Amino acid sequence: MLNHVYHIIATLGFTGYIPYAPGTFATAIGFFIILLIRPSDAVLLLLTVPVIIAGTVSAHQSEKVLGKDSGHIVIDEFCGYLVSVILIPKSPGYLIAAFILFRLFDIYKPSPIHRIESTISGGAGIMLDDLLAGVFTNICLQVWRAVSG
Repeated sequence: MLNHVYHIIATLGFTGYIPYAPGTFATAIGFFIILLIRPSDAVLLLLTVPVIIAGTVSAHQSEKVLGKDSGHIVIDEFCGYLVSVILIPKSPGYLIAAFILFRLFDIYKPSPIHRIESTISGGAGIMLDDLLAGVFTNICLQVWRAVSG
C-alpha cells in the first residue's frame, strides 16, 4: 500500500505516464496551481518543504521499481518549479518566464546541475538537479526584477 502512495506522489498522480514531455506537464501543473491560487511566499515555503521531502522519499522508493531516474518520476519538476517562483511576483509574466527558464535549465542542465545529477543517486539525486534548476531560475528572475526596477 505504501509503495502505491510513493508511486502516486513520484508520478504526480500519474502525470509521469503522459507519453510526451511528462516533465513539462508536471511543471505546468505547478504553474497553474501558482497562477490560480497565488499563494503568499510564506505559504509557498511552508508547502514546498514537505513536498520536497515527500518527493525525495517517493522518488527514491519509486526508482527501485521504475528504474534509475525514470522519466515517469516527475515530482522533481513540480518541486523545482515551486522553488523557481519563491519570492517572485506571482504575475502571469513572471510565472511564464519561470516556466520557460526552469524547463531550459532542467533540459539543458548547465554544469553544476549536470554534476549533481550524475554524482548523487537515489531520490536525492532525482530531486536535487531540478531543485538547483529552480534556484538558477529564481536567481535569473531576481536579477531581472532588480534590473527592470
